[in-house]
Amino acid sequence: MAIPSVDLADFLSGDSVKKASFVQQLGKAYEEVGFVAVKNHGVPDQLIADLYKYVQEFFSLPLEHKKRYEIPELAGQRGYTSFGKEHAKGSEAPDLKEFFQYGQIPRDNFKEEDYPPNVQVNEISTFNPTMENAYRAFEKSGTALLQAIALYLGLEEHYFDDYVYNGNSILRSIHYPPITHEPKSAIRAEQHEDINLITLLVGASADGLQILTKQGEWVGVTSLPEQIVVNVGDMLQRLTNNKLRSTTHRVVNPPRELWHTSRFSIPFFLHPKSSMSLRCLDGCISAEQPKAYADATAGEYLDERLREIGLKK
Repeated sequence: MAIPSVDLADFLSGDSVKKASFVQQLGKAYEEVGFVAVKNHGVPDQLIADLYKYVQEFFSLPLEHKKRYEIPELAGQRGYTSFGKEHAKGSEAPDLKEFFQYGQIPRDNFKEEDYPPNVQVNEISTFNPTMENAYRAFEKSGTALLQAIALYLGLEEHYFDDYVYNGNSILRSIHYPPITHEPKSAIRAEQHEDINLITLLVGASADGLQILTKQGEWVGVTSLPEQIVVNVGDMLQRLTNNKLRSTTHRVVNPPRELWHTSRFSIPFFLHPKSSMSLRCLDGCISAEQPKAYADATAGEYLDERLREIGLKK
């Protein structure tokens, strides 16, 4: 399935007609599909190549080395999480993956909440600096996309800016290892919706991502090499009272003849600060679309979801 494609350069061009057209294209795609492919996204090609290179080097380390970077009390929010620890909400079978998470380094003497420090990988000197550079590039692109979403929702263009600046965003590098025996589930990552506002996904080393259409059909998602896939998460769906769709998606196992291969994927989960209210926007509530969710902050909702997927006890 070729998901709708938009050009972020149109939004940033200074041309009011192109900008307005981008806002409508993006908003319509998020109402109807929940996923878009974004070109001219601003994350440099060389940075993406370096990111995948060092991530693959990390996951090729011996398990006992990787486990040095696993800190259980951080609930998977920083450092390494070993294979089989996370499962989708409502699923008993663990996803067939291991991952490493890199988080926010607060700026400007930010004291609203204490983020744990990032875990320093000693074996690969370029690993942490590359993660930091990628984190900032995704954060910048994601903020621009949220500006367009704000305009589509009839909000002030910079409505989200202060919420996501120093927000609790996460850069997650995922390794789906070779499948060595018949798995309990035919799914590398069981069907789920993302927790956050929006997710930016740059490339993947193999096919497997599928989304569930309105017609209840699973279809594979493809994007061109120079594009990133960006989808709505549950926080944005909640804030917009279901106007923008958090689309169910999954990662399926490869054909048996490719079981010996790995798959790598690096999503950036754009989160706001924990104090942001996810109360449904007044403009998204009507007699035809009554308020669907109880009020909650982003921090309260994240905590609930981390418990549901087994990362927090």
